[in-house]
Amino acid sequence: MSKLIGRVLATEKNPTTMDEFNFWTNSDLKLHAFDIVKVEHIEGSYTFGVIENISHITDAQSFLTNFISSDFGDVDINEPTLRVGMNYAKAKVSFNNRNLYTPVHNNAKVSLASAEEITMALGLDRVQNPLVCGSLKMYEGTADEVTLPVHLNSKFILGPEGAHLNISGISGLAAKTSYAMFLMKAIQDQYLNADTDDSVAFVIFNVKGRDLMAIDRPNDFLSDAPGEQDRTFKEYINLGLSTVPFQHVKYYIPYASNSSVKLSTYLSKDDIDCYVADEQLKKFKYIYADDKENIEMMFADIDDPAQTMESIISKIIDRDDRDFGGLSTWSEFMDAVSEKAQKGNAGDKGDISVLSWRKFKRVVRKAIQDDMFANAVNSSKAECRLADELKQIRKNEVRVIDIAKLPEDKQAFVFGDAVRTIYNLKLGEYDAEPGVAPPSRIVIFIDELNKYASKEIPKTSPILREILDVTERGRSLGVILFAAEQFRSAIHSRVTGNCATHAYGRTNSIETSTADYKSLPNTYQNMLTRLEQGDYLVQNPIFRSLLKIKFPKPIYKQFK
Repeated sequence: MSKLIGRVLATEKNPTTMDEFNFWTNSDLKLHAFDIVKVEHIEGSYTFGVIENISHITDAQSFLTNFISSDFGDVDINEPTLRVGMNYAKAKVSFNNRNLYTPVHNNAKVSLASAEEITMALGLDRVQNPLVCGSLKMYEGTADEVTLPVHLNSKFILGPEGAHLNISGISGLAAKTSYAMFLMKAIQDQYLNADTDDSVAFVIFNVKGRDLMAIDRPNDFLSDAPGEQDRTFKEYINLGLSTVPFQHVKYYIPYASNSSVKLSTYLSKDDIDCYVADEQLKKFKYIYADDKENIEMMFADIDDPAQTMESIISKIIDRDDRDFGGLSTWSEFMDAVSEKAQKGNAGDKGDISVLSWRKFKRVVRKAIQDDMFANAVNSSKAECRLADELKQIRKNEVRVIDIAKLPEDKQAFVFGDAVRTIYNLKLGEYDAEPGVAPPSRIVIFIDELNKYASKEIPKTSPILREILDVTERGRSLGVILFAAEQFRSAIHSRVTGNCATHAYGRTNSIETSTADYKSLPNTYQNMLTRLEQGDYLVQNPIFRSLLKIKFPKPIYKQFK
């Protein structure tokens, strides 16, 4: 028997509609936004509503009435007149079990919903290809509290029906990386045990410290409260997930010579040696002969309206060009660029100005001074070309690329090169090469997406072009983007617009006032400013409404 909590309100000024209704309830009853209520409706049917807002009113005509009743503002006086008060809640219609979407009637009974009814009301009972994305709590803090796992259709996040995930929220409190990693952990668990030809692999960019450089090592929970490990493991088990961290993981760090003062990674030398000994880590280099075509990635943040930089790059990658066609090292390349930048040298037929060559030289010279721009790869010393490694990716593998210690321009270069390689891999451009057998889908995860796909990025940016290709056409190829950023409003609209799944973490009121949040009810916008760490509002095509979900702590090693 459902617990009766109130009755529907329908007045002249506030009628019920096909989309929403109000109901009164006891002032002391604990209800929250996103809670589901059940309403008796015609022909024995039930209409379910999602609470959007709760208000409290009394019979006082105005604020002044209350002020006067307290002896004209004496805060120590209790009102001599008993005020009649009540709570009323606004609910959005989500479902009717007999598809009868006429407005609910005045004074209809409103009850709490059971776990099965909540699942049905949210459309979670008919999810095909279920992939767990967290859990939800209804009637939190009451004796009627209900906790349910939330599944979405994996084909709406990994394709082909829909694809791509965007996660937004302020730094630290929103736990964006943790939520993306939780979803990827759920995906890997599902595919590791699946008896299907479908397959998935992951390419993850580590952009902060050592955060993601030990995701195959278990979390020791030493800095957490006693019993936290058992509680976390129980949450994973209840969600149908294993309690082991990521499997089949390899790490890639930028190459740095032994003479370098600083390492190119936040990993310690002992960690690097240990990973190399386990054949789990390689140091990547860029070789002129193989990587000169990626030079344009160095110009991602540079506006090029006249396309002069593009013209220079086209000349450089032309194998038959008399100045650049026969070069084999980065130093030879820089010598040729320097010659073009000499005063009075206007290039072939004067088509590219000396000033353009000098601008090109300034950008490129700064970039290739890094050790990772080298002449050769020594595989016996755990060295590699990153593109060659990504071409060999197999199902269920996780490749972590460490760019945390690189300057922003070199981060962009590495990211752009990797995304292009993966996209071309799935296009079939490397099928003739030995050992190339990519999985059905490759998930790319990048934090701080604003560096590469913000609204301020020049339209000519090659990296923006690669990201747009992935979000607009990657779904059919099996290239999936999981991206996170602090401010969703700063991201290019064609990127967010092509993401099927959106996760909103805690943010500030300035952000929620932007156009990107206009589709959310005001109550939900306000909730975003006070969400707890580990809470997200998730939007997906299969959900009948926005869901507030929780997810457990990471079970891979955490660096404090």
